[in-house]
Amino acid sequence: MTIALATGLGLLMIGTAFLSGIFGMAGGMVLIGVLLFLLPLPTAMVLHAVTQMASNGWRATLWWRHIAWKSTAFYVAGCLVAVGLWSLTLYVPDKAVALLLLGLSPFVIRALPERLLSRRFGPPQVAATGLCSMMLMLMTGVTGPLLDTMFLRSPLERRQIVATKASCQVFGHGFKLLYFGALIAEVGTVEPWFLGVAIAASMIGTSLGKLLLEKLSDGQFRLWSNRLITTIAAWYVGYGIALMAGVA
Repeated sequence: MTIALATGLGLLMIGTAFLSGIFGMAGGMVLIGVLLFLLPLPTAMVLHAVTQMASNGWRATLWWRHIAWKSTAFYVAGCLVAVGLWSLTLYVPDKAVALLLLGLSPFVIRALPERLLSRRFGPPQVAATGLCSMMLMLMTGVTGPLLDTMFLRSPLERRQIVATKASCQVFGHGFKLLYFGALIAEVGTVEPWFLGVAIAASMIGTSLGKLLLEKLSDGQFRLWSNRLITTIAAWYVGYGIALMAGVA
């Protein structure tokens, strides 16, 4: 990896961690899109997992008093089931499929009626979210739109959303690292020194984002989070279609 590329990615990681530090979401979606463009999918998944574990781990540490630990436990249980099922096939989709799945997931969640997808965020809903989110993560690299949309539908306030989602994502990205780092054979190499840069950049961006989150109301938080999800998801759908059509 060249110094120029490492510098560019480091700055990008600070920016995306800053975005996630404010909203607890969206930054990982932007980062995985760039990594998928620059690197082979398994390599991008491993690098993304390391940076997101650092970013979410630091965010969970900063907001640990607001974590809903019961929700985290049921989410992790769902993730474990998904990893077990996916390990039977070791499926890795191509980039176009990954991008389309990534972009379409929030629109599917929003289209489901209340009777099929309750806003009550009890243990069954959280476990099912963990199961579906982990499957999506193993195919696309992030759970972003799906998990974000489910948390925004919940009765949790903004600090609880950011803290609990961060704790869930530490485990989710850890399972992803295990899957692509140990079970998938085609993983490329990532220089160890750059992993240190990525971790430091993620922690810096997350700390800066916390300062702005404190100034937002719950209404502002939900409004801008939904706008971010819609914009980024729509871009991924368009990019995935372009790849399939051979024009990107």
